[in-house]
Amino acid sequence: MRPGEPDGLERLWTPHRMAYVKGDVRPADGGAERAGCPFCQAPDGPREESLIVARGTHAFVVLNLYPYNPGHLLVCPYRHVPDYTDLTVPETAEVAHLTQTAMRVVRQVSGAHGFNLGMNQGGVAGAGIAAHLHQHVVPRWGGDANFMPVVARTKVLPQLLTDTRDLFAAAWPA
Repeated sequence: MRPGEPDGLERLWTPHRMAYVKGDVRPADGGAERAGCPFCQAPDGPREESLIVARGTHAFVVLNLYPYNPGHLLVCPYRHVPDYTDLTVPETAEVAHLTQTAMRVVRQVSGAHGFNLGMNQGGVAGAGIAAHLHQHVVPRWGGDANFMPVVARTKVLPQLLTDTRDLFAAAWPA
């Protein structure tokens, strides 16, 4: 078979992910400087454009621009700190509270069966933006590891991020 010849397979292209895989969209310094940190920049923009779902006093909740699953949220302190041990007691309490609320909202909106929660501390631990702490809230459903990520290394997301943000923001308690 030659390139371009039909082979009977449907193809689902996700070229937007290549920028993330190659690191083109990540700050070269890992977000070490506030000026280049996407988590420091997000709160200054409009909610709809920054994908912020909710704001607290010490932290905020934002949709992950490169989600592992639909509804993948990040809970970020406003303060630019790299390590969980750098958080103050009020920051720690609010990150925990926002994580709990995020789980409740995602269950209400999308019926998630479970969650992966976690923080990757440092680049060697997998943090894409190691300089600004963020907690992942990844919703899971029974059977959500279908053939696409296993065989095609592709994740299918059935909804635009802005639509997901609107649903979560509307369901977030006042």
